[in-house]
Amino acid sequence: MTESTPTPTPMPAGRAPRRGRVCFTSQVRPDRLAEYRAAHAAVWPEMLEALRDTGWRDYHLYLRDDGLLVGILETDDYDAAQAGMAATEVNARWQAEMGGFFVDDGSPDEGFVILDEVFHLEDQLRTAGLAVTPQT
Repeated sequence: MTESTPTPTPMPAGRAPRRGRVCFTSQVRPDRLAEYRAAHAAVWPEMLEALRDTGWRDYHLYLRDDGLLVGILETDDYDAAQAGMAATEVNARWQAEMGGFFVDDGSPDEGFVILDEVFHLEDQLRTAGLAVTPQT
């Protein structure tokens, strides 16, 4: 009998609010990586403001050469932050521009696969009663 690893699925609607750090994956078309990188080198100022104003903080995107995209952000309520973005006009324009970069059809921000955090060094240091930064 072999064990199989379950395939992650997008976060279902109605789930308790996801707070703090959120990590997700998506898949960019390998033949469009250079264009995707260029688009993210100069994100529209109004898009940056909308992300900030709807609760996206410390937001990072990482892209592997095969198109695997990993996003990490902090937020007080991921569902509310995502809904806030969905309600903005600039997000509709941005998603229309980005749609062709992704393997899956549909709106790119709706195809994120949310990953469960299983380890965070600073959290475990605090829980163990240890200093988060080394003592000098």
